[in-house]
Amino acid sequence: MNYLTILTLSPLIGAMIVAFVPKSEPKLAKLIALFWSLAVLVVAGSAWLAFDPKDGGLQLRESYNWIPVWNAKFTFATDGISLVMLLLVALLVPIVILASWHDAENSRRSVPAYFALILALEGTMIGVFAAADVLLFYLFFEVMLVPMYFLIGSFGNDVPAKQRQYAAVKFFLYSLVGGLFMLAAVVGLWVAGSKTFDWQTLVNADFSTGTERWLFLGFFIAFAIKAPFFPFHTWLPDAGGAAPAGTAALLVGVMDKVGTFGILRYCLPLFPEASKYFAPWAIALALVGIIYAALLAVGQNDLKRLVSYTSIAHFGFIGIGIFAFTLQAGSGAVLYMLNHGLATGLLFLVVGMFVYRRGSTLVTDFGGAGKLVPLLAGIFLFAGLASLSLPGLAPFVSEFLVLIGVFQVNVTVAVIATAGIILAACYVLWMVQRTTQGALNPALSGVDNMRRDLTAREMIVVAPLVALILALGFYPKPVLDVINPAVERTLTHVTSVEAGK
Repeated sequence: MNYLTILTLSPLIGAMIVAFVPKSEPKLAKLIALFWSLAVLVVAGSAWLAFDPKDGGLQLRESYNWIPVWNAKFTFATDGISLVMLLLVALLVPIVILASWHDAENSRRSVPAYFALILALEGTMIGVFAAADVLLFYLFFEVMLVPMYFLIGSFGNDVPAKQRQYAAVKFFLYSLVGGLFMLAAVVGLWVAGSKTFDWQTLVNADFSTGTERWLFLGFFIAFAIKAPFFPFHTWLPDAGGAAPAGTAALLVGVMDKVGTFGILRYCLPLFPEASKYFAPWAIALALVGIIYAALLAVGQNDLKRLVSYTSIAHFGFIGIGIFAFTLQAGSGAVLYMLNHGLATGLLFLVVGMFVYRRGSTLVTDFGGAGKLVPLLAGIFLFAGLASLSLPGLAPFVSEFLVLIGVFQVNVTVAVIATAGIILAACYVLWMVQRTTQGALNPALSGVDNMRRDLTAREMIVVAPLVALILALGFYPKPVLDVINPAVERTLTHVTSVEAGK
């Protein structure tokens, strides 16, 4: 069965169908989008079952002729690293669709267009993680900007239109500039790599030291902007703050992982010597991001911007895990990508529920909200504790693995990164305290929606994320069994090439 082709094309076909639903039938558009995304989730689950976790190489490979003169093909394949990201995409999209049920209703844009864009975004993100041809990867890397641009700039009612448009343009321009660096590197890779874009062939290519380092920088800059790493991070708080909560959950929970995934899939295997050479600089940027973003998060009054800053800090942990070049840190970094998507996705969605009720994203417009919506406040606390990596919850396992792996090679880096955990406790607990605890804000008494606790639909939205965060916190073995062989294979290639030189 051609799992990856079906996974990539199905959401795009669904997007076209939903886009042609009349504006007068918003409920029909929502239902089609929801059931279509659930069908994609079933295919993703089937691909997981068909995958052999003991094999660390690429599996489920499919290849079709595309541009013969360039030797470019539609080649899809997956290893344990990309497989967990494919499943994360397939899981989050139906949850986001259900959580976003009313997001576009008060917008001047059509409801079918909103849900068509979400499905189109799903297809392009799956294509990025499934591509095994460098040119095909670049194509999806750029095309996925388009649906996200419109989702940020055209929808959402809790921020002014000018702010949304500014954030959308900034997001698009930053990503586009990064894409130009990658395009130059992709062209250079084709010229220097035996005139092919096939990933498996390029992994065994032999580049001169100077060529390899320049090509690495072209890819790394694009991925550092996408992740984002400090100092390329400034677009994320604007985009995350302006986007609807569901869109922000996909942006931060999945789309930004393309950056860290790209480093693991392309920078390390294709340019092993350059990866070692630039590792200290990459770790330094990641460490600055951990501390700097955490300090900025403490001072935020906007809930969505606050969560966006916390994500920049989390990406710093993923960065040091990748460039520590140990199995524990590498596996922890990949697991962190999954767990961060679950925890931050949940946090953004719960923030969206608060914003929908209050009509504001400002922390100061809440205060004591837990007295009116105790169940929602409880889930908000749970999501916050997951974000700060409380033991027993999934993010703790990945963060612990990263710190153990980093400690083996650089104690100083591990100690500085640990300081970020202390700051995480500060900004998360303070956010929860100012929003849901303490004396009731008198302004909330006059807001009718603030007296509506979790609805049945919202319970269905949060339940799978809560369950997975708990399950992976106590028993991450099934996921680590898939991740470990792929990470070990990647790191073995890096160390063996370095030893050979």
